Amino acid sequence: MATGGCHCGAIRYSVEGEPKYSAVCHCDSCRRTTGGLTTAWAAFPSDALTVDKGEPRSYNSSGGVQRQFCGECGTSLFYFNDPAMPGVADVLIATLDDPGAFAPGAHVQMADALKWEEGLEALPKFNRYPGAG
Repeated sequence: MATGGCHCGAIRYSVEGEPKYSAVCHCDSCRRTTGGLTTAWAAFPSDALTVDKGEPRSYNSSGGVQRQFCGECGTSLFYFNDPAMPGVADVLIATLDDPGAFAPGAHVQMADALKWEEGLEALPKFNRYPGAG
């Protein structure tokens, strides 16, 4: 079992078993709803996901798509697309207590990727903010 939650702690959840798949999504919708360049998801059967504390809010971002998030701090948590993926709950990997346990297996929606993403690997890397000690 894996556990996770939102930034403020108002929502806590658990998920059983192994994901059906995992991916880094580059679509415009994920980018806008999370505020992140990409979003890493792990897909579990919907009945494997239990919200243990709090009640996520839902937002219909497109058609049959429901995105769930914390109403207090705004953390994006879950994605449900029953028309395309019935019975699947996508969990944002970064909200897991141990996000390193579920490495993404693919990049998806590359048609929406920003052109400058290709050059990111060449940028300088710092363990912390430069000059912060």
